[in-house]
Amino acid sequence: MDARADGLLEGPPHDGTEMSETAAANTRVGAFRRLYNWVLRNAEGPHAYAVLALVAFIEASFFPIIPDIVMAPMVIADRARWVRIAVFCTLFSVIGGAFGYAIGSIFYDSVGHWLVTTMGVAAQVDSLRLKFAHNPWVILVFGLFLPFKLVSISSGIAKVPFALFILFTSMTRTVRFFAVGGLLYLFGVPVKTFLERWLEYVLIAILLAVVAAFVIFRFSLA
Repeated sequence: MDARADGLLEGPPHDGTEMSETAAANTRVGAFRRLYNWVLRNAEGPHAYAVLALVAFIEASFFPIIPDIVMAPMVIADRARWVRIAVFCTLFSVIGGAFGYAIGSIFYDSVGHWLVTTMGVAAQVDSLRLKFAHNPWVILVFGLFLPFKLVSISSGIAKVPFALFILFTSMTRTVRFFAVGGLLYLFGVPVKTFLERWLEYVLIAILLAVVAAFVIFRFSLA
């Protein structure tokens, strides 16, 4: 008797395509995914807030990492906390903006000039300085989409009154992060599903969008 013909040795049915997709998903453990998974695991504890505070601070003063990347998994993990997370992110972004302002107003000759030259944005910072010196209110607009270190350092160089800078910074960053948090609150579940499947591609797309926006901004001020 042919045991195979009788089905006695037949293994469980499987779909080769499905198995390959699952294997690919399970092996997708790049740096960005590990960061995403780490923040998601620690979203109930103090670690995610510490990372969010750090990223919000440095992005607003000297480093090109957007805090939205950290906000997203935190809000998705517990959407009821989206307001608290948005407030926390805004607070440390404003504090980081104050540090960036100090780089432009106090430490420009020693640190600020080297920083903007190294980043290749000296001409753009100078153009922003002229705009902010004559119309400080445009901080409200540029603060929504530009890397905020450009806004904060340029404001310091332009000698925008510090109290006015803090007011405008608080307003524009509140709008930015509450918009992001609100969208994540409304569409958290599908966003989480999408991110878990396509995280690397989403981050690459965000990076390319930021670079493209920066290039467009750079040439528009040239």
